[in-house]
Amino acid sequence: MGSMTADELLARSNELGADPRNTNFAGGNTSAKGTDTDPVTGRPVDLLWVKGSGGDLGTLTEAGLAVLRLDRLRALVDVYPGVEREDEMVAAFDYCLHGRGGAAPSIDTAMHGLVDAAHVDHLHPDSGIALATAADGAALTKECFGDRVAWVDWRRPGFQLGLDIAAVRRANPKAIGVILGGHGITAWGETSQECRDHSLEIIRTAETFLAERGRAEPFGAVVPGFEALPADQRRARAAALAPVIRGLASTDARQVGHFTDSEVVLDFLAREKLGPLAALGTSCPDHFLRTKVRPLVVDLPATAPLAEVVARLQALHETYREDYRAYYERHAEPDSPPLRGADPAIVLVPGVGMFSFGKDKQTARVAGEFYVNAINVMRGAESVSRYAPIDEREKFRIEYWALEEAKLARLPAPKPLAGRIALVTGAGSGIGRAIAHRLGAEGACVVVADLDGEAARTVAAEIGPADRAVAVTADVTDEAAVRAAVEAAALAFGGVDLVVNNAGLSISKSLLETTERDWDLQHDVMAKGSFLVARAAAGVMVDQGLGGDLVYISSKNAVFAGPNNVAYGAAKADQAHQVRLLAAELGEHGIRVNGINPDGVVRGSGIFAKGWGAQRAAVYGVPESELGAFYAKRTLLGREVLPEHVAAAVFAITAGDLSLTTGLHVPVDAGVAAAFLR
Repeated sequence: MGSMTADELLARSNELGADPRNTNFAGGNTSAKGTDTDPVTGRPVDLLWVKGSGGDLGTLTEAGLAVLRLDRLRALVDVYPGVEREDEMVAAFDYCLHGRGGAAPSIDTAMHGLVDAAHVDHLHPDSGIALATAADGAALTKECFGDRVAWVDWRRPGFQLGLDIAAVRRANPKAIGVILGGHGITAWGETSQECRDHSLEIIRTAETFLAERGRAEPFGAVVPGFEALPADQRRARAAALAPVIRGLASTDARQVGHFTDSEVVLDFLAREKLGPLAALGTSCPDHFLRTKVRPLVVDLPATAPLAEVVARLQALHETYREDYRAYYERHAEPDSPPLRGADPAIVLVPGVGMFSFGKDKQTARVAGEFYVNAINVMRGAESVSRYAPIDEREKFRIEYWALEEAKLARLPAPKPLAGRIALVTGAGSGIGRAIAHRLGAEGACVVVADLDGEAARTVAAEIGPADRAVAVTADVTDEAAVRAAVEAAALAFGGVDLVVNNAGLSISKSLLETTERDWDLQHDVMAKGSFLVARAAAGVMVDQGLGGDLVYISSKNAVFAGPNNVAYGAAKADQAHQVRLLAAELGEHGIRVNGINPDGVVRGSGIFAKGWGAQRAAVYGVPESELGAFYAKRTLLGREVLPEHVAAAVFAITAGDLSLTTGLHVPVDAGVAAAFLR
């Protein structure tokens, strides 16, 4: 029966978690009580299956469930030392585990075990939190639900809250659940279906109540000048501001960004109550753990000149940092975790949208989603009452909770390129594809750029979902297309840190056979294209103030006079000298510029597959199928160079160990003596 209980719980959890109206990402938890056979005694044992710490209901699997002995969990009531020491009970849960116990039990485990119902859901729906954060939430709950749903005053999640809800359940036998002040909802049922139905009844009844009872325009009137800019202007302004804001938000720790300009956000940013409501901060514990206690709000109209907005952002950021440090110092206890950084996680720019930040793209995106939840909550509360979140002291106790700090400490160490945003040109095949894959595997967010948009989309999908890689169609010889690709990086991830100039092509002809078009095409793609990409990317890197890496995939032909490739060799020599010139110019901004000089990457190469291989094979008098082996035989190491070897060199030069190296060309040619650098 145990596995059946777990299966029912997972099905219910996935269904509830799939709808953002029911709960936010990784928010809430669900449980089921049932009986299984104890493998030690062979007798039945009562168990609790409950979502473990840090999981997400929508994607929950059996590995994400904690499994505990119900008798031992409930016996903890007899040794509970009181609310002042309730955090100690989380460690006690480990002594209640059944076998290995599955996932780590969360702080809400007590609530699920102590409430006398076979199935329990704890969720964070916007409609429920709107009632929970209304100034007269208890009275509104009574008006909305009668005796069917009870009110529980705010209490930080923990053992005592579990006792409180269990007592409310006993005192209100007709109730199907509770509204948790300042927090969310809890519902229960004797079957999984009944519990699900009760959860949805509370959520939908609250939605209907707010829609019917709520007044129009709860955020006040639209402020002239703060309306949303037209879409094209809005995106252009967002792309220009994103690197500046990301740089400010990364003052204490490098962040990845996410941009949101949904109608919900833009409407809130245009309203009279934006300033005072944003200053009150969010309420649901999940919200401000992701969004910080409050956002940074730009107080200029949408049409303000860009330079004025940038200057105002810099001033507001300094004030935000001072205020956040003061907030920490007001409430920190001797044993509080250290300040995690004073930069905002949410930045609101009227007329443009919301910029959210986190250690990776998913964290940044989810922070933005949570602030949209907070906007919905504020709208609902203001429509029927006054938004009155929990007080600042309680927010601090959640944000700097030792148990949350312990959860953060359990996270795996970040990968070497975590927090870095990479743009790779010519990444739809060959060397570029290998570089994009390697940078993505090492933790970077990757913008896969290629003239062949379909190939770029394929490679981006290979790397992972949109939180890890996005594709752009880009002709590097087109200044507007290059600018659009860099803007796409800014809108997708907040900016760009690591650019690989890899796009290229080769035409092997003697001097007399080389046409003007042959010459122009190769110089346009490799010499001019690299210049255009470097110029656009360097502008973003300077705006960010975080330094950066420019890497040119040049060639051993930049220094080696090979036969019948005057146009290609000259274009590669141009790229190689751009490395030196830009290293000298951009060093003051912390931007390092280095090159990679591969030789004869035949296997997996887009260039060789498009005719260069056949041309070079003819020059050297070998079958095309043996060209890779031919190149390998003429090297000192006798080995063939593959795309992955070039990708490894890009990683080595950008991952941090060579932080003081710039202006370098790294040969990846298995040893071609004639191409040794002098």
